Amino acid sequence: MTTSAERRAPRTVEGVVARMRALGAALPPRDGVAVFNRVYLAVTEEVGRRLADGYFQDPAATQDLDVRFAARYLAAVDAVAAGRRPSACWRPLFQLRRHPGVRPLQFALAGMNAHIGHDLALALVETCRARKAEPEELEGDFDRIGTLLTGLEERIREDLMPGPDLLDVADPLTHLVGAWSLDKARGAAWAAFRALWGLRGLPELTEEFVERVDESVGLVGRFLLTPLPGD
Repeated sequence: MTTSAERRAPRTVEGVVARMRALGAALPPRDGVAVFNRVYLAVTEEVGRRLADGYFQDPAATQDLDVRFAARYLAAVDAVAAGRRPSACWRPLFQLRRHPGVRPLQFALAGMNAHIGHDLALALVETCRARKAEPEELEGDFDRIGTLLTGLEERIREDLMPGPDLLDVADPLTHLVGAWSLDKARGAAWAAFRALWGLRGLPELTEEFVERVDESVGLVGRFLLTPLPGD
């Protein structure tokens, strides 16, 4: 069944922030989706502030991309709420969201992996098509967002790491969090976007490419959510 939230997809960054705040308020704090939602909310709030202070070269295009990007995460939330299966990239997070052996940082990274690894390339394609733009026109502000995310990622890891004992390289959580890179995920997303843009006149190949990316990102998510021994 389609919910009223699904019918009213946000059209501005402010609308996305409001939706994420409402979602966070409705979920238990330890829920894996709630953990990722808090991280994503902080990122979106920062983008909103920078849209207003002249940081971006093309604020309108950046807002368009941000809203289209967020809509894919919110669509996964709505799909699960309606009893439907989300994209393969999101399934590990929703399936393991209440597992007691998965740490908060794992949930955060799994959500970032799903959203950046799969959704970002598709949102970039949608934005270019809607604005009749070429990829190069988005690249500068894409890199500016990347600079913001790099600083935020460091804070996220510090906030969600359970303690200094995890500096031990033999600790399983240290191993897991070191195996995923935001910078590399964004680089792969940009490459996938360029490939999809080149394939835009070939729908069958595009569909196959998207399906394979979806599945492979889901596999990485499953790895990131490996349950770990208790403290």
